[in-house]
Amino acid sequence: MNAEHGILFPEDYQKHLKAQFCYADADPLYGPRLFFENSGGSLRLKAAVEAKMAAEQFPDCPERNYARGLKLAHYVSEGTKEILEVIFGAKSGALVTELSASQTMFQIVDVILSNVKWGTNAVTSCLEHPSAHDAVEYACTKTGREFREVPANRTTGGIDADEVMKYVDKDTCLVSIMAASNISGNIMDIKEIVRRVKEVNPECYVITDTVQHAPHAVIDVEDWGVDAANIAPYKFFGVRGCGFAYVSDRVATMMHHKLTFKDANVWALGTPTPGNFAAMMAVIDYVCSIGEHFIHSQDKRELFVEGMTRIHMQERALLYRMLEGTPGTPGLRHIPNVEVYVDMEDLTYKDLIVAMGIKGIDYPDCVVEYMKRGVTVFERVRSSMYSKRIVDTLGIPGAIRVSPLHCHGTEDIDKFLRITKEIAESV
Repeated sequence: MNAEHGILFPEDYQKHLKAQFCYADADPLYGPRLFFENSGGSLRLKAAVEAKMAAEQFPDCPERNYARGLKLAHYVSEGTKEILEVIFGAKSGALVTELSASQTMFQIVDVILSNVKWGTNAVTSCLEHPSAHDAVEYACTKTGREFREVPANRTTGGIDADEVMKYVDKDTCLVSIMAASNISGNIMDIKEIVRRVKEVNPECYVITDTVQHAPHAVIDVEDWGVDAANIAPYKFFGVRGCGFAYVSDRVATMMHHKLTFKDANVWALGTPTPGNFAAMMAVIDYVCSIGEHFIHSQDKRELFVEGMTRIHMQERALLYRMLEGTPGTPGLRHIPNVEVYVDMEDLTYKDLIVAMGIKGIDYPDCVVEYMKRGVTVFERVRSSMYSKRIVDTLGIPGAIRVSPLHCHGTEDIDKFLRITKEIAESV
């Protein structure tokens, strides 16, 4: 399935999906709104919130051998298995858990560069989220290695494999490239990057930040050949307060913080939080239910892949409509005074994120104008530590980041376009 302009869910089905999210169309205190800031933290799946709450009501320890303890332990054991196998597509390896995805990235990079005794440099890109970029920079400083940054393609807003290879040599021990940009929405060809890095140095560790990409498309660590990948549940329809990451077998058994008598590939410290796993299992079930709407299978990974593929097609169709519009509602590309940054015709390399601006309005002021009209978006500007390096490397002054979700419909997109036209005409 590779529809150039995406495939929309039937309207009734889209509305059915939206009804499964909390406050999808309105904030209970502040009224109706379009929540188009899902890259900052997605709409919450009701089932995930309920699963977390249900597990949190019990004081029982999941490491106790009695009924309630065993039930809570099941969330941890089965949740670990499903996160690794169903979300990441892993056939081996281990799960790293922390309070945030950023912490998983820092821990994994530090462990790899502290354990590997060869190699004089490590490579990441200027487009990375600070949690990935700074993790490599920190570990390079700690271990005395050269820190190398790959520049972005200012036309596409992505990181090209050809450019990565200009910074990789036989002494490169780690390469960290994100799966998709949280500002441009550009999807990187991680599989091709891994293939070419391994041609230069088969022993090099290649890892990827999949926090942004995971809610929009399929993650497959086995097919990509990466040694680590992380996700943030709060950006993937789930709850805050946890981050999950996959590490390959060769990373899993490296020396890391662990209790002495635990197995070598265990990364968890202390009593786990069953509710976090229960919530992620609810997200997995939700995506699988989308898969079941289109195919028949008993294999959960197969259903999940189908579900995420359908989500990706829905979002591509929404992205195309947002950019091109309809005969009655012009898209962002066709509204006077509106600028779409790092735009590209081939949407197969894009997640549902648009970086834009309106001439004559500062980005923070523009966000306020949207807010006045019931639309939640966010500015990414040079004054933010999370944005400065990224907008600089993209060669743009800043951006309004617009990030709907697959459960939004065409009427949501059209409403956003009409409001954008109104703001642009007010300049």
